Amino acid sequence: MKIKRLLVLATLFIIYGSSIEAKNYTVSSSNGKLSVTVGENLQMEVRHQDKHILTVSSRIVPTLGIKHSSTSEAAKPSAHTGNKIFFDKRSGKAERPRWEYLSSHILSPFYRQASFQIEGNQLDLRLGDGFGLQVRAYDEGVAYRYYTTRKGETIIADELAEFCFPENSKAWLAYSTNDEKPFAMAFQNTYDETLLSEAKDKYIFLPATIQSGDVKVTILESDLRSYPGMFLKADGNNLKASFAKYPKKMAYYPWRGQSYVDETEDFIAKSTGTRTYPWRVMAITEQDTEMPVNNLVYALATPNQIGSTDWIKPGKVAWDWWNDWNLKGIDFEAGINTRTYQYYIDFATQNHIPYVVLDEGWYDSSKGDIMNPIAAIDLQGLVDYGKAKDVDIVLWTVFNVLDEHLTEACEQYAKMGIKGFKIDFLDRNDQTAVEMAERIAKTCAQYHLFVDYHGYFAPTGMSRTYPNILNYEGVFGMEEARWAKKATDMPRYDVTFPFIRMMAGQVDFTPGAMRNGTKENWVECYQNPVSMGTRCHQLACYVVHDSPFTMLCDAPTNYEREQACVDIITSIPDTFDETKIILGELGNFVVTARRNGSDWYVGGQTNWDGREVRLPLDFLRPGSYQATIVADGINANHNAEDYRIEHKTLTASDRIGIKMASGGGFVIKLIKE
Repeated sequence: MKIKRLLVLATLFIIYGSSIEAKNYTVSSSNGKLSVTVGENLQMEVRHQDKHILTVSSRIVPTLGIKHSSTSEAAKPSAHTGNKIFFDKRSGKAERPRWEYLSSHILSPFYRQASFQIEGNQLDLRLGDGFGLQVRAYDEGVAYRYYTTRKGETIIADELAEFCFPENSKAWLAYSTNDEKPFAMAFQNTYDETLLSEAKDKYIFLPATIQSGDVKVTILESDLRSYPGMFLKADGNNLKASFAKYPKKMAYYPWRGQSYVDETEDFIAKSTGTRTYPWRVMAITEQDTEMPVNNLVYALATPNQIGSTDWIKPGKVAWDWWNDWNLKGIDFEAGINTRTYQYYIDFATQNHIPYVVLDEGWYDSSKGDIMNPIAAIDLQGLVDYGKAKDVDIVLWTVFNVLDEHLTEACEQYAKMGIKGFKIDFLDRNDQTAVEMAERIAKTCAQYHLFVDYHGYFAPTGMSRTYPNILNYEGVFGMEEARWAKKATDMPRYDVTFPFIRMMAGQVDFTPGAMRNGTKENWVECYQNPVSMGTRCHQLACYVVHDSPFTMLCDAPTNYEREQACVDIITSIPDTFDETKIILGELGNFVVTARRNGSDWYVGGQTNWDGREVRLPLDFLRPGSYQATIVADGINANHNAEDYRIEHKTLTASDRIGIKMASGGGFVIKLIKE
């Protein structure tokens, strides 16, 4: 197989590499299904099975010169950069296009699988003004990025990218929720399913999926480092890139100590010396079942920068905020106080849950006073109480609040015995925000602290670079149930985002509700929230989601009345050796199977349409498996909390039918005998 790939590359060299006068340069995937042809003006045509899929017009726009101030004159773009392939005939080999075969076995701790193999081919082109372009074609999709060999400071006025699709292309788009300041929001919205030509005139955050002919194209980015994240905006059948400008002046909201961008420069990025820019990724999938297990974002990111990961322990976590500290049947006043958290710790240790998170309120968030817990919290006492019971503490905070006290806070709380931070409310992805996230991850790693990036944009592979980043939000998660309206279709979203958002990486959805509602009887309730869909729909989240650090969102006293469900949740591993999507259709249903050692865990979810699936078990290895099946009860269409548990022996030759109620789901544990 490798010889065949090298022959393909050799052919490319003969056709395109022997002459600097060539106008087009092509790179193909290892299996030959995908190809990218780059024209002289950097227009890239992507083809699948020799059928046109899309065209990408791209250009990076630095300012004139090298060193600049922050004046408008400094941001005047260079008119001749990046619009053509550049070769100096006097120089020889170095200026010729270069093709390279790529093959890597990637270790991926805390990801959806322990490791994976990826193969592809790369085309490298030199451009004018000290820039270059790399284009890669993998079996899983295509990607490109710019790089620079410049010295000194480089100011990027803009990066132009236009993704042009055929007419009548269908799209799944998540729009910014802030019309006034579209680049300042929480990156949480449902997907608008529409013809691309009829998309709203609003900014779109990544990922975005477009049906182009027989395949789906999902636009993502990877290796986002010291650079702003990409937004899109529809223009007919095209999607045009936009980026937040570089912050010039920051200000603070009168709550949480949270900072925001008050004034911007007239450029998007600045950097010094040689560097690469982020990968623009187009994941291309023939089947919907390929989407949740596409690995391009992780594969294209910078490898591990922190060394050993032995100290990082994934696990489930008892969470306070979603249930509003709403304990009942107790003899003390529940709230943000030491006694309440001792109760959460007791619950965690009884159920072998390794973590409890102290969410907003453990310090005076209105003042951003992260270095001093409130008087009602004996933090060191809680840490010691937890350690005696094999439960560790994780602390919530705001991104910039931690960043402003970064070394001091990491030193103090690591010494105290804290294991990590849940970090919230970044709500932007300009260059300085991205730099802050990397700076926090790097510093926390130095103190053996892991992080959960809540209030964050979709992942861009940084958990490969910094594996102590265990999870990310960037999802319309369970917190939305506290204030959603009845018309909000969360079950449909639940079987949409695993195909789109989860391509980018882990997801902090925060599942586990024990109060569940049908489409007809669900009610909005902030203090006693109710999930949309069945109990089994909630349980299935622990299998369907890529999530090595997963909340149990409900109150301990609610779980104590539902011990069978708690036992199911806590018996599902936090990391897996292998992940497969057995069945699924974007927006309709999903069935995920994950292997841990010799055992398999299967989770299924549906939208508001009830359905029966026939589940093949041919992914199992030879031999018998003891199966525990947790499925919607016969009355789950009327009472969403109804479920049943069944036990049987199964083998790889079996095929089982599972009925899911409206908004339903199921979990199957298959333990090797």
